[in-house]
Amino acid sequence: MSSEKQQRLVLSIINFLNQSIADGTVKADDRESLEVAVQCIGEAFGVDPSDSKQVEKLSVKPATLQSIFDVYLKTRDKVGSASNTSTQQKGPSGEDKVKAEELKQRGNALMSSKKFDEAIDSYTQAIALDPSNPIYYSNRAAAYSSKGDHLSAIGDAELALANDPKFVKAYHRLGHAQYCLSDFKAAADAFERGLKFDPNNAGLKSGLQNAKARITQDDDDDGPPPLIPDDGSTPAATSSRSGGNRGASSTPDLSTMADTLRGMGGGGGGMPDMASLLNNPQMMQMAQQMMANGGLAGLMQNPAVAEMMNRFQSGDMPSMEELMGNPALRNLAGQFAGRQ
Repeated sequence: MSSEKQQRLVLSIINFLNQSIADGTVKADDRESLEVAVQCIGEAFGVDPSDSKQVEKLSVKPATLQSIFDVYLKTRDKVGSASNTSTQQKGPSGEDKVKAEELKQRGNALMSSKKFDEAIDSYTQAIALDPSNPIYYSNRAAAYSSKGDHLSAIGDAELALANDPKFVKAYHRLGHAQYCLSDFKAAADAFERGLKFDPNNAGLKSGLQNAKARITQDDDDDGPPPLIPDDGSTPAATSSRSGGNRGASSTPDLSTMADTLRGMGGGGGGMPDMASLLNNPQMMQMAQQMMANGGLAGLMQNPAVAEMMNRFQSGDMPSMEELMGNPALRNLAGQFAGRQ
């Protein structure tokens, strides 16, 4: 019996060959032979491309065999380039390191403004000056994930780990990107690898729990995977469709809430946009619980919240750091999370 990982690869090969037949890459005289080969490959590994349920389980979409191979080549070339640079030079000069840090800071500011392509360019320039710094690859991975290019994010996360296998943040970047591509087993593996170096890392623990939960569902839940913010925090590993108990243990604490808001646009002191809030299952869960236990009424009577609403109406938007630093709001969030 073929393993699921082998079957995933076989399905990707079959899809590639069928696409080559359909788009005319293969000559007409060779199509029949290739179709027979596709059938034989499928039978040998127990893969039936006409079985929609099996295809849904084994598919690696939106990735394709070609895109995965392209990422491999890009990663290999980058690692080779970095290796050649390190052998030819003793390392970046002090001046280069200073410039690289400035470029990294510029990239971080661009990320806060959601200018992901410009941020990627800044990180790329920083890497050119100091290719041995894993932070630059990790930050660029975050930028790629933010624009939905998770394959490139995987490549950069691996580059970061090639430079420093103990750089824990890169394991989170790697797991996040693989999770977003629905490769939950690979995501779980990345989180587990990171936990070997930092066993108490809350983000890695939560990411591992979330990935394992998706694995055990065995694709019975056809809904989209819950969001894993790419900032070190993860939502509770409970499917939004499961209808299970959601007591205080699944309610995010203040730190998790702040990280989630930053991941939806609140980084760098900015506020998240309303569409992101309403589409986030974690925030909707919090709102529903507040309405159910009377917390919403108490929230609106809180002086700190009243002041915040007045500022909203006057166009003075408080920063996320200011909100999280407000003692009244901290106390309110702690009570809501079950910590009196």
